[in-house]
Amino acid sequence: MPIRSTRTFLSVTVLALAAVTGGGLLPATALAQSDQASLDRGARPDTTPAQRYQTAIREAGGGLKVAMEECRSAETTAARKSCESQARARYQADMAAAREMLRNPDAKPVNVVGEPIRSTETTTVIKP
Repeated sequence: MPIRSTRTFLSVTVLALAAVTGGGLLPATALAQSDQASLDRGARPDTTPAQRYQTAIREAGGGLKVAMEECRSAETTAARKSCESQARARYQADMAAAREMLRNPDAKPVNVVGEPIRSTETTTVIKP
C-alpha cells in the first residue's frame, strides 16, 4: 500500500516507533506500581467528607450509566422513557445525598453492600 501523504507517513512512523519502544514513556513496572497504588487506595475506606463526596458522585454517575444501558433494552418507547425517567430521578437523589455528605461531616453512605475486592484475577478450573 503506497503512502499517500506526509501526514500518513509521520503517523505510521510514530506508531512504529511507539511499538518498538513499548508504546509509552513509563516502564511497565511504573504502571504496575500505579495500578497497585490505586487498588490500595480503593481498599481503604473514605475518611473525610470530601473523599466520601467524590466516591458518591462517581457511584451516582456509574449507576446512571448502567441504568441507562438497561433502559435501552426496553421493548417499547414508553417503557424506555419511563425507565430513563426513573434512572434520572435516582441519579438526582444520589447526587443530593452526595452533596449532603459534603455539607454534613457525619453523613455516611446509605447502602454499603458487599466486601472489599480480594482479587482481580479469575480462576477457572477445567475438568478433563
